[in-house]
Order: sequence, then C-alpha cells, then structure tokens
Amino acid sequence: MALALPLEGLSAIVTGAGRGLGRAEALELARLGAAVVVNDYGRPGRDGSGEVSTGPAEEVAESIRAAGGEAVAHIGDVADHEQARELVGLAVDRFGKLDILVNNAGILRDRMVFSMSEDEWDSVVRVHLKGHFNTTRFASAHWRARAKAGEGGGRVYGRVVNTSSEAFLAGSAGQPNYAAAKGGIVGLTTSTALALAKYGVTANVICPRARTRMTEDVFAGLPGAPDGADTGLDPLAPEHVAPLVGYLASPAAAQVNGQLLVVHGGMVAIVERPRVQAKFDTKQDAFTYDELDGLLTPYYMDWPEGETFAAAEVLGLRHEPGNGAGPARS
Repeated sequence: MALALPLEGLSAIVTGAGRGLGRAEALELARLGAAVVVNDYGRPGRDGSGEVSTGPAEEVAESIRAAGGEAVAHIGDVADHEQARELVGLAVDRFGKLDILVNNAGILRDRMVFSMSEDEWDSVVRVHLKGHFNTTRFASAHWRARAKAGEGGGRVYGRVVNTSSEAFLAGSAGQPNYAAAKGGIVGLTTSTALALAKYGVTANVICPRARTRMTEDVFAGLPGAPDGADTGLDPLAPEHVAPLVGYLASPAAAQVNGQLLVVHGGMVAIVERPRVQAKFDTKQDAFTYDELDGLLTPYYMDWPEGETFAAAEVLGLRHEPGNGAGPARS
C-alpha cells in the first residue's frame, strides 16, 4: 500500500508561479500531493513591464497535470484587491477549500534612494507588500469563517508562507523600495501569525537566495557549484528553496509559526528575533538633550564604522557539508 503524500488532500495557491522560485515551489507542492492554483501575471520584464500573458502559468499548470497532479492556472495581478479576491475564490471553488498560501510574486525596479522616482517606489511596494496583504486578507477570512462555522472544533488547516529577502536583513543600498517592502512583509507575517494562531493557521516567512530572472545580473559570473565542484545542481537553483516551502506548508510544521528562515544552496538558517542591546534610564522626570548626550555619545564613541541594525552577516551564510546531522548554532 502506497504511503500518503504529506500534502495529499490539500489545496494551495502559489503566486508568481510561472517562473523561477514560484514555479519550483508550485511543482514541489504538487509533488507532495497538493492541488495547486498557479498564479502569474505573465509579464516578461522583471520590472513588471510587458504584455500580460497566460503562457507561464498555463505551462506550469500543464506540467503538474502531466505528472498526474491537479492544477489550474490563474492569470492575475495579486496587487489588485479584487483580482486577489478572485484568486482565493478560484481555489475554493475548484478544490472546495484553500489550505496553503505561498506568496512569491514580485518585481524589481532598483535605484539608489537619492535617484529613485515615486513610481519606482510605489510599484515595488505595491506588488510585494500590498500583493502579500491582498491574498493573505482573503485567505485568512476564508479560514476564519470556516473556524467560526465550527469546522475542526474551531481550528482549521491553514499555512501561509511569505517571501522576504536578504536585501531587508542586510540593507541593500541600491534597493530601498525592495528592502522596505520585504521588511514590511516580515511585519505582516508576524502579525498574521499571532492573529490566526487560534484558528490553527500558521504564517512564516523565508528569505531565499536563487538564480532567477529577477536576480540574473546579481549572480552573474558566480560559479554553478562551490569550489568548482560538479554537483549536478546549481547551488543557487530555486529547487534548493522549494523543499522548505513544502515543509512549512505541511502538517509536520504545525509548531513552526511566526518564524523567519534564510534558505539557499543546501542550507537553512533560522534567524533570531531582534533583542535589546542596551537600555538607559533618565535620572529625572524626562530626558534632556544634555543627559542623552552624556549617555549615548560615549556609548557610540567606539562603534564600528558602518555597523547598523542591518545583519550583513547573513550574506556570508553557506552550506557546510558536515552540518547535516543537526543545527549549527551561532
């Protein structure tokens, strides 16, 4: 008797699933047994430019069906509130319910902050942050309504996997719009995790690193395998990221909620939440300028140049072959 697949009987939405990371994630969820709504707007430019096309989403959906899975394509802009509503509605209508939401859709319009136009800012924040909100808003309402109706004793199956970026963690100087949007997604995710936990729903966020259409110039010239080794799989291939998405979408990850994980090239790192480094108390009723000057100026006097709240050290994380047996704690 064949063993049940981890996601058998569950349905999923993957946004931006026509290419790159989203495509790999949709194929992985289907491989694990989920029925998938493959969402993509189909525009060819990584900046969101070009004509809308049904091709990318339809191709991925057909690949899933050809492998024996269930899939339907949705060609729509998740940053449009009504189209996001229709996307969630399609999953419910076609598969009876929605269980998994993977938000991946995004664009890039890079520029230094002193040169960035209003449209370059607005368009990136719209697709990434508003797009994540829109789908989450309607998926969460679906889960809450089912829980309120008494399904599962008030606790339903729901998984949200959102996509942030190392650009947010490390503070990418040439991507103020993208870094801000990705930071907002982390805040959205932790808020969602706390709001939906009582209904049985989890929400987590990943910071993936992969060679895709959006990052082709960022990783141009990097070797296909570390130290010139021929592993058969590019260490920056999206297929390194997809299994973590499949895990977070599964019943096995029921205790994982409100977490941020960095993933790429055979490595997963769990990022610790911010912690208070120092605390100062006034000796009076309220701080004065002079008192703050006397406390904070000496504290920062020998501060390393260039060190900020950004965690640039995440950019140095890489797969260490000997660590497969357990966590390597920093």
